[in-house]
Amino acid sequence: MTDAPRAVYALPVPGIGEIGAGDDLAAIIAGHVALEAGDVVVVTQKVVSKAEGRLVEVGTDEAAERLRIVEEQSVRILRRRGELVISETGHGFVCANAGVDFSNVEAGWAALLPVDPDRSARRIRDGLRARAGVEVAVVVSDTFGRPWRRGVTDVAIGCAGIAAVVDLRGSPDAGGRPLQATEICVADEIASAAELVMGKDRGVPVAVVRGVDPAWLRPGSVVDEIVRPPAEDLFR
Repeated sequence: MTDAPRAVYALPVPGIGEIGAGDDLAAIIAGHVALEAGDVVVVTQKVVSKAEGRLVEVGTDEAAERLRIVEEQSVRILRRRGELVISETGHGFVCANAGVDFSNVEAGWAALLPVDPDRSARRIRDGLRARAGVEVAVVVSDTFGRPWRRGVTDVAIGCAGIAAVVDLRGSPDAGGRPLQATEICVADEIASAAELVMGKDRGVPVAVVRGVDPAWLRPGSVVDEIVRPPAEDLFR
């Protein structure tokens, strides 16, 4: 981390259009924005899932079919309230309805989470590097709720080329005292910043976050670093 304050910009990438199974997201993104070295490209889960063909048809008994799909995508059900299910996915994410999304998809269909969102992010990053000729990072984002707080926010479910978590423990705070428990989830912060310019109803599924600390740009990070292991979980 540098001492000088940094200006960070979130830039929407309009004009992406509807994505279908098999579409090359890297080629489409590269055709709509001039990327710079060090940029973080944030791509919503919905378009990644569509490009990877992660759509399933919802049957005629919609309520029952929705529940069936959610349960199929869950490895563990934590809570139920009416039609809302809080469950754990195979990725280790604890979220509403196993991340299954019924909005912004064609009627009668549901979007599932990518099988491996980190791999999805790496594939997009490799494609952008080949087309734009610069090193960028990629975050795959999705909308999650949070316990004890109303409202939703975007978080990272996959990343490539950007630290998932920056560990500041042991480094001095502004007063010179060593930090004891500070681990910054920069991947989530970047996903949330990007959502400010993408929105939920504007049809902008991609944004660029520019100006992040170069120390955060590193290969090998995975979102699993964010998921709290059961031994550290005080609430399950």
